[in-house]
Amino acid sequence: MFATPHTMKTTVLACCALLLSLILPGTSAPAADWTRSMKEGKPALQSMGPLAFGPEGILLVADTKGAAVVAIATGDTTPAARTQSLKVEAINQSIASLLGTAPDQILINDLVVNPISRNAYLAVSRGRGPDAIPVLVRVKTDGHLEVVALDKVKYLRAEIPDAPAEPAPGSGARQNNRQESITDIAFFQDRVLIAGLSNEEFSSTLRSIPFPFETVGKGASAEIFHGAHGKFETRSPVRTFVAMKVGNVPHLLAAYTCTPLVQFPLTDLTPGAKVKGKTIAELGNQNRPLDMIVYQKDGKNYLLLANSSRGLMKISTDQIEQSESITTPVKEERKGLPYETIAGWKGIEQLDSLDSQHALVLRRADTGSLNLESMDLP
Repeated sequence: MFATPHTMKTTVLACCALLLSLILPGTSAPAADWTRSMKEGKPALQSMGPLAFGPEGILLVADTKGAAVVAIATGDTTPAARTQSLKVEAINQSIASLLGTAPDQILINDLVVNPISRNAYLAVSRGRGPDAIPVLVRVKTDGHLEVVALDKVKYLRAEIPDAPAEPAPGSGARQNNRQESITDIAFFQDRVLIAGLSNEEFSSTLRSIPFPFETVGKGASAEIFHGAHGKFETRSPVRTFVAMKVGNVPHLLAAYTCTPLVQFPLTDLTPGAKVKGKTIAELGNQNRPLDMIVYQKDGKNYLLLANSSRGLMKISTDQIEQSESITTPVKEERKGLPYETIAGWKGIEQLDSLDSQHALVLRRADTGSLNLESMDLP
């Protein structure tokens, strides 16, 4: 997905809010009570995909099958005393044991860190077919795993009004666009940012929804120039994004398959609008972006972009404002913003900011198992 953000995919509060407010000014905008309009009960989650944290321990859960975003008050609001290193080896096996199943019968769909407590949350599917059960797993700072009970929580639900329909049974459809109704989410100031597909002709869609949820309008249709393909595209979904300032203007910085990096002003993301992004980099074809965060080091801002086949890219944001728009076919492997491949970060499938100096990652080991571990930001 940003998750800024495929994330940031998340907002940052508590100890790291001051630092990242330089990147995302106003991310933790004050409110009397963010949960006051929530109801208590059991959210009707059909699936659990991208995750993001908002203020006051509110977790945003993308229900891709249900085409909705659910905001859950976790109550996880005790600040972490300090950051400690964390490594849970073969966490997929530990989760399978916790859920009473085999490791090949679970999928970990996303990772997000609560910026207040620094506990990690994992969106898990128990099972791999249409009857898979969504499960929320919390990993505490000491490495202890627990299932988060969702039988009686305070929550809000926002339905996506123009989401793709599920293919009819027996239709022989090769692709289920419903599964990409939400590909990434993030919280910014008082809004929830959502990337995905719609049922419109220009199906790649970006949304900026006020929080707490009241009404959800149509998404803004997103058009980009894909240099590696040599054409404008409107049907490819954003895989991951972050929200950040370019100059003094808040933007959504999005990564697509094969791998254009595109910026959109957040003010353009109004319901029903048609927006054209500015392609500022082509980072290599035959690749799928997996996750992305933004961080600050030595007074400079950087992106970390995890990929399916091109390793982990460290991208300086210094040149984004001056970057020229790519509007002609790109024959070479890459063009636009330069990047550095971080050789020591192999097998990264998900990542999120842990604090100002560390990231928390899901990392595929040579054995095929998944490890959860904290790593020093490069």
